[in-house]
Amino acid sequence: MASVETVSALERRLNASIPQQDIRSQVSARLRNIGRNVKISGFRPGKAPAKVIEQYYGAQAYQDALNDALQRSFSEASEINNLRVAGAPRFEIKTRDQNAEQVEYSAMFEVYPEVVVGDLSGVAIERLVYQLSQDDVNNTIMTLRKQRTKFEKVGRAAQAGDRVTIDFVGKLNGEPFPGGEAKGLPVVLGVGSMLADFEAAVTGMKAGQTKSFDMTFPADYHSKDIAGKQVSFTVTLHGVEEPNLPEIDAEFAKSVGIADGDVSKLEGEIRQNLVREVARRLGMRNKDAVMDALLKVTDFEVPKVLLEKEQQDLMRHAVEDLESRGVKTKGMPFNPELFRERAEKRVKLGLILAALVQKHGLRAEPEQVKAMIEDYAQGFDEAEQIIRWYAAEPGRMLEVENLVLEENVVKWAMGQAKTTDKQAVFAELMGSE
Repeated sequence: MASVETVSALERRLNASIPQQDIRSQVSARLRNIGRNVKISGFRPGKAPAKVIEQYYGAQAYQDALNDALQRSFSEASEINNLRVAGAPRFEIKTRDQNAEQVEYSAMFEVYPEVVVGDLSGVAIERLVYQLSQDDVNNTIMTLRKQRTKFEKVGRAAQAGDRVTIDFVGKLNGEPFPGGEAKGLPVVLGVGSMLADFEAAVTGMKAGQTKSFDMTFPADYHSKDIAGKQVSFTVTLHGVEEPNLPEIDAEFAKSVGIADGDVSKLEGEIRQNLVREVARRLGMRNKDAVMDALLKVTDFEVPKVLLEKEQQDLMRHAVEDLESRGVKTKGMPFNPELFRERAEKRVKLGLILAALVQKHGLRAEPEQVKAMIEDYAQGFDEAEQIIRWYAAEPGRMLEVENLVLEENVVKWAMGQAKTTDKQAVFAELMGSE
C-alpha cells in the first residue's frame, strides 16, 4: 500500500513497497535471455550453466529489474493517487536484504502547481497595428539600393556620403592611447560609424592630404580613459570614393530575389514581403504584451526540476550560439543562475498556456495549422516543397501547432483585457529585432 506525504508546496514523498518475488521473476527472465547468446570463456556460446551466468551477470540483472520495478510501481501509485508528477523522482531503497519479502522504498518528487489564471478584465493591453503605405515600399526599395551601393574613386574633396580611406593617430597628453590608431581604414562619412567631430574634420580633405586637429570625446564615451577629454588627431587621407546607387534594372531585381529579373514584379514582390514581415513583427510584439499581462495576473510556484532543466537548456543554446559564431567556449565559465530569470518566465508561461488551452479549448485546429504553413510558404519560390517538408515530419508540424496555439491564446486574452489599438512606427517595428 502506498502513502503520499506533503513535504512542501510542490514536493511530495511516496512510500511504497514491491514484492521481492516480482523482482526475482524479472531477474530470472533477464538471466535466461542473457544466457542464450553470452560468450563466457570455457563455454560454447549459449551453453554456460545458469550458476555461472548468475555469477557474472546476476548483480546487474537484479539492479536492472529493480529499476524497472521501481518505475512501474511509482507510475501505478501516481495514477492511483492522481499525482501530476513534474520531472523524474529520486528513489531511496530502504530494504537492502534481497531475501526480504518486500522491497520498501521512498520516492521524492515534485508535482505540477495548480495554475489559476488571474482576471484580465482590468488589465490594459496595447495592440500594435500598422497599415503598410506606398512610402514604406518606396523607402524599402531605396534601402535595398543603398545596400548595393558601389563606390567609385573621385578627385574632389570628401563630402557626406563618400567613402574615404584613412590612416590616423590619436594622442592624449602627447601619448598614443589604446584604440586611437588605424591604417587603411575605410569610413563612409555621415553614417555615424565615427564620432561626428572626427567626421567633420575629415570632410573636405582630399587624397594625399594630412591634417591635425583637436577634439573632445563625449563625457559618456564607452572608454573611460578618454571620456570627456581633449585628444589630438593626425589624419592622412588616401582616397575618396563617391557612392553610386544601382539602377532599378534586371540585375538589381535579380539581386533582391526576382529570379527572372522582371522589374515589373519588383514592387509587388517587395510589398508582399513587407506585408508578411510587418504582420510577423506585429504578432511577436503583441504576443509579448499578452504574455507580460498573463504573468502579471497569475502567480504560482514553479517546480524546481522544470526550472533547472530550462536553465540548462538555455545555457546549452547560448553555448551553441557562441560556437556557431566562431567563439571558443571550451573552459569558459557558464553559470546556470545567469539564466534563472528567463528560465522561470518561460516555464511559467508554458504552464499558463497549457492551463488556458485546457480550460477554454484553445487548441490548434488542423485548418489553422494548414493555413499558417501555406502563408509561410508563400515567401518561397517552391511553396509546395515547403508545405510537403512540414507535413513529412511530425516534429515540424508540432512547432507550427504551438505557434497557432499561442495565437489563439493571444486572441482570447485580448478579448478579455482592456485592449486598445496603437499605431506602430514602421522604422521602430522593422528595427525591433
